[in-house]
Amino acid sequence: MNTKKNNPKTVKIKKFESKVSQAIKKYNLINNGDRIMIGISGGKDSMSLLAALTSRKNYTKEKFEIIAIHIEIDNVPYEIDKDFIADFCKKNDVNFVVEKIHVDFEREPDKSKCFVCSWHRRKRLFELTAEHNCNKLALGHHLDDAIETLIINMCYHGSISSMPASLKMFDGRIELIRPLILLTNNEIKNFANQMEFPGEIQTCPYEDQTKRNQAAEIIIEMEKRFKPARKGIFNAMSKIHKEYLPVESGKNPIIEGLNLPHDKPKTKTEIN
Repeated sequence: MNTKKNNPKTVKIKKFESKVSQAIKKYNLINNGDRIMIGISGGKDSMSLLAALTSRKNYTKEKFEIIAIHIEIDNVPYEIDKDFIADFCKKNDVNFVVEKIHVDFEREPDKSKCFVCSWHRRKRLFELTAEHNCNKLALGHHLDDAIETLIINMCYHGSISSMPASLKMFDGRIELIRPLILLTNNEIKNFANQMEFPGEIQTCPYEDQTKRNQAAEIIIEMEKRFKPARKGIFNAMSKIHKEYLPVESGKNPIIEGLNLPHDKPKTKTEIN
């Protein structure tokens, strides 16, 4: 007879939470006194991240606070189950904030609506970390996001770069963290199903996943020929031998610097 402890659903949830804990420990993502803002899109990734960190907050030695933020674009027909998220946050003693913004797509007609919308959402999240006194911003990117980004950047931009587990920004005032970085898309999908998280009510009509879908297909094809390809590509990003790369004489292949929004987030003094 199954007890709650060895119930298959409980085992899967614990396995998921264990991988999140591994990432937090491996990359030193959460410390005592942290105030963490979680960017909530309403999809499976951000909801799984919210669930993992609220659970960790209740049992870990680290004492930290969480605030969940959803950026709503008033001129984009994208809809999520805000009532479900608000109820989940209330049960777990997490403050849930919905921030509405307007995006002027005509200002940058040469750029895709998906890019412009994403840029403005991210910029507002950075600003809100200051307004809510948060020192860390947690996003729901996972292992597959990281290796797909690597392939996209290699193929389209001729550079080796991806999504770090931790990234200090704006002179160290904000640390962007990705606690799901060791989990695959399928693992997160299975966890979200176990937790019975609702999907988006209405998906964004401007979402452009063409390049990312192409990268995902490439990885699937590679796995057919080299079974450990997915994890191998991910692990390769932390094992780079510069001496064994065809680098032009006298040039350093390591490029310093970040891609950031042009406007820094306002400080609390500037906001007031």
